[in-house]
Amino acid sequence: MKAWAASLGGIDYPLLSDFWPHGDVAQKYGVLRNEGITERAIFVVDRQGMIQYIDIHAISDQPDNDILRDAIRHIDPEAASSEPKESNAVAKPLPHGGIVMYCSTWCPDCKRARVWLKEHSLPYTEVDIYATPGAPEQVKKWANGNLTTPTFEIDGTILVDFDPAKLADVLKI
Repeated sequence: MKAWAASLGGIDYPLLSDFWPHGDVAQKYGVLRNEGITERAIFVVDRQGMIQYIDIHAISDQPDNDILRDAIRHIDPEAASSEPKESNAVAKPLPHGGIVMYCSTWCPDCKRARVWLKEHSLPYTEVDIYATPGAPEQVKKWANGNLTTPTFEIDGTILVDFDPAKLADVLKI
């Protein structure tokens, strides 16, 4: 959750992450599965304690931070002060050639992909989409407007999401 909060640009409002074995809040909000995991669920609660925004989708999908910021700005105009600050960093060219994995530190599929690549002794370049200028926009271009991780560029071939069979096929292993 800390990494996700950082990806939102240093927000200054409270966040709650609730998962098994606790899961009380997730269960009350109807997003706790019987096996003790949740859907990826975002609920924005206003200052009066009313749910004003809900975003629920598969655990492997990442939320679109721009959409979330717009929802928060609409609900609480004061939240605009917590938007990411403009960076003076000059975007360097994104890496290419070999295996390049665009990912985030907290994505479950990215974690599985790292293990798979290591098990197959495959060298790769990792690009953190939340720390690399231009990376989110590039992934969105490849993934039909979605910020899907991991996304791979393998010598010009793009694979969106972690699919071991497709990776093996492209890499001819």
